[in-house]
Amino acid sequence: MTMQDTSTQYDQIIETCRSLFKKKMNDYGCAWRILRLPSLTDQIFIKAQRIRQLQENEVRKVDEGEKSEFIGIINYCIMALIQIDLGIVEQPDLMDTEAIELYDKHIGITKQLMMDKNHDYGEAWRDMRVSSLTDLILQKLLRVKSIENNEGKTEVSEGIDANYQDMINYAVFAMIHLG
Repeated sequence: MTMQDTSTQYDQIIETCRSLFKKKMNDYGCAWRILRLPSLTDQIFIKAQRIRQLQENEVRKVDEGEKSEFIGIINYCIMALIQIDLGIVEQPDLMDTEAIELYDKHIGITKQLMMDKNHDYGEAWRDMRVSSLTDLILQKLLRVKSIENNEGKTEVSEGIDANYQDMINYAVFAMIHLG
């Protein structure tokens, strides 16, 4: 596999996520614009915990797999990046087209980060297990919660936005592995 293959696979997965995001925008508008960052972080945490449970449990009582939860992680992370960019509002304030433009903007930035890191790390993620990627997402979530509890202050660490971007990229890698 080459970096070009990774780029193509990345785009295919994001198109699936973006399509669902658009459909949900049609159903609900941008009601998510009222969510504070800790609320979005908690939603992502629930999805990551569910993935971990699916990976560890033999019995499933709800017929949804890991892929739909990874899609949720990606879309909630994008919402969080948009919230960081625009701030939280009391009432939904975006038209569908504006929300999609912001989605595309943040995915573009996040994909470029992935391509840069992928170049430096030599596609090391391809040798990782989906369970390890899940654990990395959970670790990032615990970091984000800690930063949020410190009112966004960090001494030497990257900010919350970088953690959301990493979670998106780990979720995309996991979905590539899941085929």
